[in-house]
Amino acid sequence: QVELVESGGGLVQAGGSLRLSCAASGQTFSVYAVGWFRQAPGKEREFVAAINWSGSSTYYSDSVKGRFAISRDNAKNAVYLQMNSLKPEDTAVYYCAADKMPTMREREYAYWGQGTQVTVSS
Repeated sequence: QVELVESGGGLVQAGGSLRLSCAASGQTFSVYAVGWFRQAPGKEREFVAAINWSGSSTYYSDSVKGRFAISRDNAKNAVYLQMNSLKPEDTAVYYCAADKMPTMREREYAYWGQGTQVTVSS
């Protein structure tokens, strides 16, 4: 069992930056891949980024590539999502999720956090 808690969300102006954190507890976190997903009001949840267990491989959706960066610190049981050049369309609840392999498919993640709200004003 892995418990995930997101933090770092908030209100920011367009063009600004935020850093989201995903803190893990429970089983050995370093063996898990982690994905970030987001859900905007009235829309389905969508893939944002993923990272493998070691941090050597990262994956991004086209909408955030070049603006967002995912990283992890296994010594701290944490994964981060650095979000730069934020746009109003990035407004959503952001979730981190964990499972054995990094994937864009949310159904393949067994463990989920409760989400953190990111609001980007124009």
